[in-house]
Amino acid sequence: MSKRDTLFSKEIEKQFQFDENVASVFDDMIDRSVPFYRENMNLIVQLISKFVQPNDTILDLGSSTASLLLKIENEIAHPLHLIGIDNSKPMLEHAERKIRAFNSKIELKHGDILEIDLPPAKVVILNYTLQFIRPIDREGLLSRVFHSLKDGGILILSEKVISGDSRLNKKLIDIYYDYKRSKGYSEYEIVKKREALENVLVPYREDENIRLLKSVGFSYVETIFKWVNFATFIALK
Repeated sequence: MSKRDTLFSKEIEKQFQFDENVASVFDDMIDRSVPFYRENMNLIVQLISKFVQPNDTILDLGSSTASLLLKIENEIAHPLHLIGIDNSKPMLEHAERKIRAFNSKIELKHGDILEIDLPPAKVVILNYTLQFIRPIDREGLLSRVFHSLKDGGILILSEKVISGDSRLNKKLIDIYYDYKRSKGYSEYEIVKKREALENVLVPYREDENIRLLKSVGFSYVETIFKWVNFATFIALK
């Protein structure tokens, strides 16, 4: 079970990384840091259920502690081949404990999603993962995802986004920080996490994400959820 996130309540002399410290509090961190995270997960599962057939493969890239895959397995009635890939061993260790606890059949793989072979899939999920990939590598990754998808397959992409207007962007960030305060994060924690994520999490504008998805071959892209500076897209092959 995830502990309460107090990671940035003290001085940390390094950039943000998905180590054991983060993995141990990750479920609480994302639940309190991403607005409407649970509602968005519900939407993603409902949407996926409309596209998959029995024994289809769903691939979660950057699967972290496997919460979304476990939710898919629990809520979609017919059998599916669920695969999670992550480059963080601590994240995978926490995921494996949850999978054992729920007697799950989810398959986990350790590897770099920029390099590991991607099996053919009906659905690929990038849930707040692309934003941690260097911008220079994003088009190549999305191209690999596109080619791994079967015809009629979908990509679900959730990302932090920025506004194209600097004045509006600042106001939206202020609203987001108000949200974090409402979830119990102190001013110090907000500042320290922002510093740790600088140059690690690099968000794009909503239109930049859509343009990038279309550039690798997706026939149609639509934003299906947005709250201030968080958005979820569906891309159809």
